Amino acid sequence: MSKRSCDRLIYRGLLFACAGFLACTGLALAADPATTEPVMGAPEMRAPLPLQEALSWPLPDHDTAKALGNVTCASSTCHGSIKPWKNSHVLQNEYVTWTHLDKHARANEILSNGRSQKIAQKLGIGDPTRAKICLDCHTDNRPEASRGPRFDAADGIGCEACHGASENYISSHVAPGATHADNLAHGMYPVEDSAARARLCQSCHFGDRDKLVTHRIMGAGHPRISFELETYSMLEPAHFRLRSDDAEHTLLFDGARIWAVGQAIDVENRMDILLDVKRNHDGIFPELVLFDCHSCHHPMSDQRWVPRTAFGPSLSPGIVRLNDSSITMLAILAHQLDPALGERVRSAAAALEAATTGQGDLLQSAQAMKSLAEEVAARIARTPFDRAMLYGTTLALIDQGLSGNYVDYAAAEQSAMAISSLLDFGSREGWISDAPAVNAQLTALDATLTNDEHYSRDQFQTRLKTLRATLTRQS
Repeated sequence: MSKRSCDRLIYRGLLFACAGFLACTGLALAADPATTEPVMGAPEMRAPLPLQEALSWPLPDHDTAKALGNVTCASSTCHGSIKPWKNSHVLQNEYVTWTHLDKHARANEILSNGRSQKIAQKLGIGDPTRAKICLDCHTDNRPEASRGPRFDAADGIGCEACHGASENYISSHVAPGATHADNLAHGMYPVEDSAARARLCQSCHFGDRDKLVTHRIMGAGHPRISFELETYSMLEPAHFRLRSDDAEHTLLFDGARIWAVGQAIDVENRMDILLDVKRNHDGIFPELVLFDCHSCHHPMSDQRWVPRTAFGPSLSPGIVRLNDSSITMLAILAHQLDPALGERVRSAAAALEAATTGQGDLLQSAQAMKSLAEEVAARIARTPFDRAMLYGTTLALIDQGLSGNYVDYAAAEQSAMAISSLLDFGSREGWISDAPAVNAQLTALDATLTNDEHYSRDQFQTRLKTLRATLTRQS
């Protein structure tokens, strides 16, 4: 976390083993919820796109237009200014922020380190700096035909990897009177839309039908993959300005909605992979990256099986469970939107779990869950996250843990990120009366998650209990 951010926000020491190389997210509760200065994270800009439009928008790596390269954006009169411009809705220093602060700029460099070399050697794929399986996520690995003369894949994950190939909007987006709708029509990707951004981020930070961090890659030594949209949006160095006085350029960071949409799209994406007969298995085995890591990766003496889960009776001991952490979050969220919808998600989750053991049709169950995830996402778009909704969802997340349902690390990790995201949003809205007290409890909760291999459900529950008491006094 930057010094500037620490000056603005009450620091919350959130540690996760979520991506191996991301040790400290440094999330915080806002000290001044009324601020209109630039804030950490990507914003929710204007009205969201219709869900199906967001889900069907071509990802930037599928562009047919040419990517012209980061250097095209780097001029001091474009996005390469040393300092933000005054009286401009665009900071104009986005390129400098990316080069100096954003780890995406160095994603390609990771492929040259010793760990990457060992992973590639074990996989038998040769040089990782040339292997497509690595380049697809560590660079903007678009087809040669879509690369302009100044495009350089060594730039890592650059401007056009997220914003789309600029060939058709490089001139028009600076034309007098140009609107955001014009930019989208000319090929810019709608990263400001939560659902569209979730699809884009997850395509590398987990995978999709086209590319996937498989269990083989993990087995070769790749860090464990974990993703939550709002948390990762907060990690992203800001390259936007928050304004409230200009209808065309108003940016609103709605962390609660971003978290909620992210969970729904995560479930939808995982179900897509389960439905893909080319992706959902590896030989006679299922694609194990879709399953809970710690169902297998724990000492034999650590007897973790419990008779019940959040979705009913447990599967038999010895059965590897799906990583259902995002489904657990989705069920809690759906219940807050509509108890009947929440029950449908719970029932569909139980059927899906059973189908992974041959007790039912797996593809049919995955399709049903995908449809429900999209239904929840659509409901989120038209439901305000008011104070009652925020506290109700947060307390429901806590109570799920107090009921003993966060048996494995993944669900505990997702719940902690969710609680942090929701309470940060609540603080920005002025709904948290004693942010330092809440931060102290969140820091203690986070401390139980610093090492996934030493996770203790009992310790996590203890911290949830004290956090709940603190929140109850404020609600």
